[in-house]
Amino acid sequence: MKVEIKKADIFERLLRGETIPPNHPEAHKMIEASFATKKLLVRMNSTSDPNEVRNLLSQITGMEIDASTTVFTPLYINYGKHTKIGKSVFINFDCTFLDLGGITIEDGVLIAPKVSLLSEGHPVSPESRHSLMVGHIHIKKNAWIGANAIILQGVTIGENAVVAAGAVVSKNVPDNTIVGGIPAKIIKAI
Repeated sequence: MKVEIKKADIFERLLRGETIPPNHPEAHKMIEASFATKKLLVRMNSTSDPNEVRNLLSQITGMEIDASTTVFTPLYINYGKHTKIGKSVFINFDCTFLDLGGITIEDGVLIAPKVSLLSEGHPVSPESRHSLMVGHIHIKKNAWIGANAIILQGVTIGENAVVAAGAVVSKNVPDNTIVGGIPAKIIKAI
């Protein structure tokens, strides 16, 4: 008896942190999925009804968004199915989530306006720059991400941590600390 092993699709490979070359045979699926998400985002970003926002965001993420979570639109997401949002989360206006590498937002997290969570990037080398590199972003319980902060791929923000407004975070942030600057550095412990 021959056992056939199923090959991981492009989205599973992204969640595993694999770099995807531009000529990958399934690369078109990422673009198609982004356009499908965009259709739901247009509806979500056009309503002022918080229940409808949560319902549409639930469709985008493929998971139920708890009634204790508040999202002020507009919110921009390129895929959605790799974003997990906990309870009592607050997401303010004009945030951007690039989530092909995965984004986890635990309970009680506060996200200020214009925050970018970017689980995707590209290699520096010009020869491979069109490849897609990913890294899971994990924001732990009760963290607060300040306005205009940018969290880059592969970063974990610790429990109760604060990211100052305008910070660019490229390295993990320990629990109970405040970070700020470009690149973000520890300012003090809480």
